[in-house]
Amino acid sequence: MCGRFASFRQTQDLLDAFMIDPTLPLDPELAAWQASWNVAPTDPVRIVVERAPRGAAPGAAAERSLRLARWGLVPSWSKDPRGGARMINARSETLLDKPAFAKPMAARRCLVPTEGYYEWKAGADPKARKQPYFIRPTADGVTAFAGLYEFWRDKTKADDDPARWLVTTTVITKAATGDMLDLHDRVPAILQPDLWDEWLAPTTGADDARALLEAPVPGLEWYPVSPAVSTATTEGPQLIEPVD
Repeated sequence: MCGRFASFRQTQDLLDAFMIDPTLPLDPELAAWQASWNVAPTDPVRIVVERAPRGAAPGAAAERSLRLARWGLVPSWSKDPRGGARMINARSETLLDKPAFAKPMAARRCLVPTEGYYEWKAGADPKARKQPYFIRPTADGVTAFAGLYEFWRDKTKADDDPARWLVTTTVITKAATGDMLDLHDRVPAILQPDLWDEWLAPTTGADDARALLEAPVPGLEWYPVSPAVSTATTEGPQLIEPVD
């Protein structure tokens, strides 16, 4: 389960790290993005995608870009977007079996930049409040969750209304191993930079992309943080500071 994470690295740093062409226009919705140390379901998040430009002719070359999406995937066939909050995660083991994930797994994969994520662990007293922990890679550099994204068309809006399309995303999770099992039995699928190109490439098939998720998760470290992070509206860099 990955239900909260941090994303506060500057946009320009991400453009450099993901080798996005600086001459391409930025998604105008990125202007509304704000750094967050407590990203919660349905919040706007940045995603890296690789697809042909809007309105391009069939067979046009794909371009890598940074876009804004709402966290919580809404399948294209949904009647309304309200169910997206329940689809913030997608289990790697069943990606190809679930209708909501099978199509985007084949054609709409993305990377979700992050600085780390949170998990909660119960203590010896079952009545006590769970302790939140911040988990982050031990290595420096940009970190990215493997994700999927989808487009949902609001049929109540006019064809020329820019708001008629909702872009949503989900974070893929996999079984935890080793010491991480002491904290939680699931971890986000974190892809190392040498796998980014293949994961994003439209020419990579769903089965081959699924195999990339088997790569070992990079080294992680975690430590207890303030219970204040448990309130979704709480923000600030103090949330990732360790506490006793």
